Amino acid sequence: MVPLLLLLLGLSGPLRAQISPPTILINLDDDPELRWLPLKKVFDPDYLSKAAAEIIESTVPKWVHQAVIPIVTSLEQYVPQPYAGEIHGLRSVLGGNLSDAILLNFAYELTAFCTSIVAQDKNGNIYHGRNLDYPHAVLRNMTVNLHFQKNGKVAYTGTSFAGYVGLWTGMSPGKFTVSGDQRGTKHWWNWWKNFVSAVLFHRSPDSWLVRETLEEAEDFQDAVMRLSKTPLIAGVYYIVGGVRAGEGVVITRDRKGPADIWPLDPLTGGWFRVETNFDHWLPTPAKDHRRETANKALNATGQDHMNMGQLYQNHCLYYSYECSIS
Repeated sequence: MVPLLLLLLGLSGPLRAQISPPTILINLDDDPELRWLPLKKVFDPDYLSKAAAEIIESTVPKWVHQAVIPIVTSLEQYVPQPYAGEIHGLRSVLGGNLSDAILLNFAYELTAFCTSIVAQDKNGNIYHGRNLDYPHAVLRNMTVNLHFQKNGKVAYTGTSFAGYVGLWTGMSPGKFTVSGDQRGTKHWWNWWKNFVSAVLFHRSPDSWLVRETLEEAEDFQDAVMRLSKTPLIAGVYYIVGGVRAGEGVVITRDRKGPADIWPLDPLTGGWFRVETNFDHWLPTPAKDHRRETANKALNATGQDHMNMGQLYQNHCLYYSYECSIS
């Protein structure tokens, strides 16, 4: 029996009725500059332009924004394909200039404050849940479900935000799921470290590696290997779920490689793993109770009673008020 593979998404925000983000088809057989044009059918370009400007303004100080424009524009030659072409195409969707389109994508890299859970029930079914505690309220209205199609078939799916070519949440059907959580507290000045890593060392943005893994990895083990060893621009947590019993892991990443790999271990009671934005072996900050709350809720549920509904309730009830399932 092949265990059930599920991916759960919750969005932080004010209390409101449950909603489903729009679904957009991204055709990977199209030229990269044309792939994101379907956004125009769902979103008002003027709204997206204003929202992008708001995110950049709240993430990057004005003087840095002005000083970095010529530098960012020159970085185009360092952005690999297909991302360079896709960001070019997004400029026509978002309006504005190329530097802002690049800035927006790097700004997203600094704001992934999230919680992820991977768990196994008593029958060996794997469940993977996550929420998105993003600090920008405007992102609620920019959320999209994406189906990436290749050769006429859906190659992988993800949940992201309009204007962003990377993925923090995705699923390769019948193979694995992956979510990414920011590691630790980053400040705007880490922005420069990310650029240095990207330009001088040709390292991948964390969310781009998620997308590449979804497209290229053959199975859970291949995905874990790629997410563990590929050089990155910043530390991150990758949470991966598979389609067989025991296939669940939290990968704590440094820029150069894995700092820790924390797999499911149901035989000794480790039937779930909770990852927020801090190393699991260290105490959490005094005002951050997400990990403890999730652990308490999951232990109260118990492995015998774990199912999709329980994960949804335990995860979304404690972390967000606005939830949807994809």
